[in-house]
Amino acid sequence: MDDHQYWIGFDRVRGIGSIRTSQLLEFFGDLKTAWFADATELRQAGLPDKVIVELSKIRSEIDLEEELAKIHALGISIITIKDEQYPLLLQSVPNAPPVLYIKGRVLDEDQFAIAIVGTRRKTSYGKQVATELSRFLAENGITVISGMARGIDTIAHQGALDGGGRTIAVLGCGLDIIYPPENHQLSQQIIENGALVSEFYPGTQPEAVNFPPRNRIISGLARAVVVVEADERSGALITAKFALEQTRDVFAVPGSIYAPRSRGANRLISDGAIPLLDFKDLLLVLNLEQTADYRYVQQSLPTNEIEALLLETIRDEPLHIDEIKNITGLSTDKVSANLTMMELKGFIRKTENMTYQAVSDDQEMYEV
Repeated sequence: MDDHQYWIGFDRVRGIGSIRTSQLLEFFGDLKTAWFADATELRQAGLPDKVIVELSKIRSEIDLEEELAKIHALGISIITIKDEQYPLLLQSVPNAPPVLYIKGRVLDEDQFAIAIVGTRRKTSYGKQVATELSRFLAENGITVISGMARGIDTIAHQGALDGGGRTIAVLGCGLDIIYPPENHQLSQQIIENGALVSEFYPGTQPEAVNFPPRNRIISGLARAVVVVEADERSGALITAKFALEQTRDVFAVPGSIYAPRSRGANRLISDGAIPLLDFKDLLLVLNLEQTADYRYVQQSLPTNEIEALLLETIRDEPLHIDEIKNITGLSTDKVSANLTMMELKGFIRKTENMTYQAVSDDQEMYEV
């Protein structure tokens, strides 16, 4: 059975979040054991009686295998904070969500990300800045994070897509609910070129109480947050506050002192946020000029353990396929299939008599 089903089970229990999930893992070692624990053990693990009662109720009401099947049927995948695929930037922040629900794919390259947030009631100035900024970031290989809300968020996602880049939308509801509904088509584009992400179980409605916690994920996934336009009560300011707590850089786009939509951003600058006067400042301050080099290096690295083992085996000298098989202990089929794929990727080259050698950095990969 999939271990994720137990994470889903606890995710359904009111009163169990990141802190209590950590307590359960520390006490029981895994959530499967915790799921079947009795009240005495759960109390010893640190759960209060009220939460234990709620847990008992949930355990009696749901079938975990059915719950997992329903989620997968919706096209939603699950990543837990213990999985290797969990975003590293988010994993490092306090109270990171134990479970993420995802439509689309979150990739390693998404660690080079900047969040763009702002008011729902954007001006033509805010629209222009958000459009041009998101396109600029996309064209420089930087993933754009936002919340798919009306206004600046929507423009930021669309600008990233128009720039041929990746974008991630963090929702304040279940992923089976698109909010606002007019962004249905945009959400499909995001799934194809990034991901929809939520900490909320499918079926969770977009209630106002969900959006402040959602904002901590937006900032947690990014290396910096840019506030384009925000009035003095904008939710974008909550995202900026989370960013500062998470030791992220906060940029704000200056606006007219007479413009209500710029008062929040201007206040951030007055309080110490970095004024965004040139888009290139983001690359310089965050050293994000490395993204192209990072992608080149990633493309030249083995993509699984077998490739890594084969590359290490032939790194120092050319070897015949039979020698490779004997040294690694792998089957002929596995050795042959992976060597063929590695040759296509340019990691290795085949010489005469089924002998393979590694391609060094200074070799011409397509030398005749």
